[in-house]
Amino acid sequence: MQLFRNIINFIIPAITVLILSSCGSAAQKDKSDLEKPNIIFVFTDQQTINAMSCSGNDYLETPAMDQLAATGVRFEQSYCTSPVCAPSRSSMITSRMPHETGYDFNRSPREEPPEIEFPTMGEIFRDAGYRTVWAGKWHLPESYPLRAKSNYHSIPGFELLSFYDSSINYPEWGYGDTTDMYLADAAVSFIANYGDEKPFLLAVSFCNPHDICYVPTKPDRFPIPENMEELPPLPLNFEVAPDEPTLIQNKREQTWYGGEIVAAANFSHTEWQNYIYHYYRMTERVDEQIGRILNALTAKGLEENTLIIFTSDHGDGAGSHRWAAKLTLYEESVKVPFIISWKGKISPGIKQTLISGLDILPTMCDYAGIDILESFLGKSLKPFLDDPETESDGFIVTELATDPKDPTWKGRMIRMNQYKYNLYSKGERSEQLFNLAEDPGEMQNLVSEPDMQAVKESLRNKLVKWMEETGDDFLDSH
Repeated sequence: MQLFRNIINFIIPAITVLILSSCGSAAQKDKSDLEKPNIIFVFTDQQTINAMSCSGNDYLETPAMDQLAATGVRFEQSYCTSPVCAPSRSSMITSRMPHETGYDFNRSPREEPPEIEFPTMGEIFRDAGYRTVWAGKWHLPESYPLRAKSNYHSIPGFELLSFYDSSINYPEWGYGDTTDMYLADAAVSFIANYGDEKPFLLAVSFCNPHDICYVPTKPDRFPIPENMEELPPLPLNFEVAPDEPTLIQNKREQTWYGGEIVAAANFSHTEWQNYIYHYYRMTERVDEQIGRILNALTAKGLEENTLIIFTSDHGDGAGSHRWAAKLTLYEESVKVPFIISWKGKISPGIKQTLISGLDILPTMCDYAGIDILESFLGKSLKPFLDDPETESDGFIVTELATDPKDPTWKGRMIRMNQYKYNLYSKGERSEQLFNLAEDPGEMQNLVSEPDMQAVKESLRNKLVKWMEETGDDFLDSH
């Protein structure tokens, strides 16, 4: 009997240790999993920074974007790297500038696409153990790789999420009002049915409010509302400055590569108001689809282990300076929404830190515990979010290429503190300097003011040095 008691006394503690050890391992695994969050990167196409009700715009309602802003941090000084789809997107996935990725312009899928020489978002996260999924618009160069008639049917580093019966060539693939709902269906289904052990990176690239491009060219599809009181007012900077650079004036007359600018040239005031009205309705419709994704995340119980980044690839003139669409360095075209949210991990607030599309990938990596690569030009925003008092004293640069038939027509923008300096490669009046704190509408070019010469030279020197360091061939054209 004593022998039996001795055996029992030995076995029970041993079993207890094994059980506790196993539980400890499981707890450690769960803790490790929680430290490597799921990531949802959701973005719209052609949404200017003020096209959200949380930014104080009373002429539209965006409850999903507002919800993200209320639970996360909204950046009010967020810029794209180029005010056109493909160049900006190439920066988002590499943290390099368009002149480095080979995507200065939107390229035809019939062309051989440039070979991006830098590690991309999908490749980096896939190699780090994430399941990486791309849903929606790609544009590098194929807009929708899963579409039956597309020349390229894959994306490096990502699996593609099928939506909108990709095997059929529906006639209106390019319309967000046609495809965005089906895209949200697919994303919602992916979240609801997700059961993998590994964390996921889900990129959801919506089309709207890009449909605004069709308002000048297909006005019959976008009638003026019967109740004229529904029309928003014209922006305060609606008129065109008389000293506008020649390069921008030439763009107003260029019928290729951005023809909607020419199509809107003779709009009446009411037609411009209608343009803005439909722009806001398109934004509201895509916001509804974003809301469905957020609801799916809540229903799945993944809110506390999912980092959400919301932005847009570039903005839209929205009637400012009588400008339709993108392809200009005016604020409305180059500033984009940027909200980052992680329930319980990121304290809500508003930041004035200067950021750009270059910062998206480093920020994702930082939160996922992935090394910040030396190839990244951008910075992680995590330090600015961890410490509410931290602000950046750096600068950001945005590129512009307006004419694929003559790539020497270019512009470069540098923004630092309250000042913004634009330099154009050709034409008269090739410089602009704005004090955005006093002139947010960019109506007064200060470049010739005697007391602004030191500011101009400082910004110009920083820009030139930056171009030299990044191998920017703008200097060859200027």
